[in-house]
Amino acid sequence: MKMQTLSVGLVGYGMAGRTFHAPLIEATPGLELAAVVSRDADRVHADRPGVEVLAKPPALFARADIDLVVIATPNDTHFPLAKAALNAGKHLVIDKPFTVSLSEARLLKAQAEDAERLVSVFHNRRWDSDFLTLKALLETGTLGRVVALESRFDRFRPTVTDRWRERHRPGGGIWYDLGPHLIDQARALFGMPRAILLELASSREGAEVDDDFLCLLEYDGLRVTLQAGSLVAEPTPRFAAYGTQGSYVKYGLDPQEAWLKAGRAPAPGWGEDPVPGRLTLKGEGDGATLESREHPGIAGDYPAYYAGIAGALLEGAPPPVSVDEALEVMLLLETGLDSYRQGRWMKLKEGNGPRKRLHAH
Repeated sequence: MKMQTLSVGLVGYGMAGRTFHAPLIEATPGLELAAVVSRDADRVHADRPGVEVLAKPPALFARADIDLVVIATPNDTHFPLAKAALNAGKHLVIDKPFTVSLSEARLLKAQAEDAERLVSVFHNRRWDSDFLTLKALLETGTLGRVVALESRFDRFRPTVTDRWRERHRPGGGIWYDLGPHLIDQARALFGMPRAILLELASSREGAEVDDDFLCLLEYDGLRVTLQAGSLVAEPTPRFAAYGTQGSYVKYGLDPQEAWLKAGRAPAPGWGEDPVPGRLTLKGEGDGATLESREHPGIAGDYPAYYAGIAGALLEGAPPPVSVDEALEVMLLLETGLDSYRQGRWMKLKEGNGPRKRLHAH
């Protein structure tokens, strides 16, 4: 049944719910943020005076007027909350990662199919400026045949903080925090790899969980390196792609997260990255010198995710992130952990060489 406006209920008002989901939902035509589940009603009302606050998720799921539930809670709560929301007949958006295990994710997919409900995972960094720019360079063949891609998300956070991501619990640690972003981007560009190798480390004093990872993805003729650390003070390239015609290197993070944290709402000029990448290409003719220049980025577009959700539910369009794509990310997360525990490369039955999956999702 097509509706003009969908009522959205948000479960969780921590960093993810408050910074990303609430403002993006509010900026999306066809969606209305009707209620938030939070133990801190004053905090919600200070930001959003007109939004109803509920203390517990079951009260939200029981409401007949709620069409879409967004789950932005600690990772190990995703599965039980999503299961309960589907039982109540709700469509679902789940913050990444989908769940903390592949088996849980598969169960939710089956439940959603039985109920004929939409489930999508918020892999928002497909709409980062630098990623969209890199994707366009690959689509046009500007770099030639790409033989290596390095994707890093480094930070300098020397102090272990008292938050659930830093605790020894399912879904804690940097692999389940930043790994889904980097894995989903690589998968969106090149498909599923033939094999994966993962190293994890706890580098900081007092760390209970992994705060550093190095992951290698093997394709035919291509090696992808994914890396994230918590003790990296000197800037490292966010992306470095190397091909037979040249390279693309980009420093600095997409600005959208910082803008959302600062309370900025999507407006004209949104997502424009002030820091261009550098494109170095082979000149014409044999023995030609390399030519290097700044390469301005395509504007990032986080609002596109929820616009895609509205389009899927109101118009029957494909979802911006399908449940099968989210399952592929879960397979890589879990197989990566198997690789770390066994200390060896792990093959993926679904793996293959690079394939053209560069169309917009």
